[in-house]
Amino acid sequence: MKWTNEDIFISDDKNLLDYDFIIKGLHTTYWAPGRPEKTIIASFEASTALGVYDNNGQIGFARLVGDGFTFCWICDVYIDPNHRGRGLSKFLMDCVMQHPITQVKLKVLKTKNAHGLYEQYGFTRSEYMEQRS
Repeated sequence: MKWTNEDIFISDDKNLLDYDFIIKGLHTTYWAPGRPEKTIIASFEASTALGVYDNNGQIGFARLVGDGFTFCWICDVYIDPNHRGRGLSKFLMDCVMQHPITQVKLKVLKTKNAHGLYEQYGFTRSEYMEQRS
């Protein structure tokens, strides 16, 4: 799938992904600063990935993990700091919410600082259980 908004486009074509950009971007986040490069690449290859691009290359991404029928986890949502403040997170979330893999009963995500963005898409704050290895 491909979405266009002026000089920006978003695509789920994995052939367009710039793994150097993705790795560098994730290593600057609070949730994946030490995630191994091999793990990042493998996780994107095993998921549905949306890349955000301008005329100069990749400027953002999101990763969607789900079964396509009952559940989808939206994760690794990232816009390069040099491109923030232009509504790109909202454009990316518009595309995420239109993608076939998110057309399921339960969509989840976790955030420390973007509650306002996700609440615009019907997400509510809740408690859940987790186990980390």
